[in-house]
Amino acid sequence: MAEHDELAARFETHRAQLRAVAYRMLGSLGEADDAVQEAWLRLGRTDVREVESMAAWLRTVVSRVCLDMLRSRKSRREDLGGNLPDEFAGGPGPEEEILLADSVGRALLVVLDTLGPDERVAFVLHDLFAVPFDRIAPIVDRSPVTTKKLASRARQRVRGTSPVPDADLARHRLVIDAFLAASRGGDLTALLEVLAPDVVRRADPAALPPGRSTVARGARVVAKETVGFGRRSRFAETALVDGSVGVVVAPRGRLVLAITVTVEGDRITSYEVIADPDRLRQLDIAVL
Repeated sequence: MAEHDELAARFETHRAQLRAVAYRMLGSLGEADDAVQEAWLRLGRTDVREVESMAAWLRTVVSRVCLDMLRSRKSRREDLGGNLPDEFAGGPGPEEEILLADSVGRALLVVLDTLGPDERVAFVLHDLFAVPFDRIAPIVDRSPVTTKKLASRARQRVRGTSPVPDADLARHRLVIDAFLAASRGGDLTALLEVLAPDVVRRADPAALPPGRSTVARGARVVAKETVGFGRRSRFAETALVDGSVGVVVAPRGRLVLAITVTVEGDRITSYEVIADPDRLRQLDIAVL
C-alpha cells in the first residue's frame, strides 16, 4: 500500500504537464483526462525500477495514447452538421476548458485540428514542449529525419502565408482587435468608430437567427447588430484566414464560425460571417 501511495504521489507531480500535452494534442479536456488516466493505469502495470526518467516515460505513454486516439477518430470535430453547438449558443460550458482554450489560443487549436495525427504529435511535442526529435521518432514510428519533416510541415501550416505585407497585417489586426473589443463590451460608440459608414455585413444563414437578412448595410445597422454578437465574441480570436487577418470563433477550440474582413485605412468596410461546414473546411486558417 505504501508503494502504491508513493507511486501515486510521484505521478501527481507530472499530471499537470501530461494534461497540458494531451490537451494540445487532442483539443478536448475530457479526452485529455482520459489519456492521462490511461497513462496512470499503464504505470501501475509497469516495473518502475526499469524506468530511467519518469517524466519522459509518462510523456511518451500519453503521446502514444493520444496518437492512437487521433488515428481512431471517425469524424472531424469541426463537422457541425449545420448547427451551432449548445455551448456556443447558450451557456458558457466548462469554465476550465474555456480557460485552457484561452491560454493555448483558440486559433492554434483550430489549426492543430487540421493536421494529420503524426504531424500534430510531432509539432506539439517539439515546438510546444521542446522534446528532441530522436525521442519523438519512436512515438510516431518514424526516423528522426522524417519526424523533423512532419513537424516542419505542421509548422508551415500553423504559421501560414500571406500576400499582405507585414505592416498592413499588423495595422489590420489592430483594427479587427478593436472591433472585437467593442463587440465584447457592447460598446456601440466604439463600433461606429471602427466601421466604415457604408460597411456591409454578409453572413451564412446558419450564423444568423431565423428571419435575419444575410446582408446588412450601414455602420449603425451593423453596429447595433454586432452588439448582440457580444456573447459569441468571447470565443473569438484574430487569425490568418485565407491569407488575410480575420476572426475565428471556436468555443473549446472547435471552429463554428470564421469571419473574413476587409479593412481600408483604419476602418472595416465589409465582413462576412462563414458558418456553413463545407465552407469552413475549405478555409486556410493559420495563427497570427
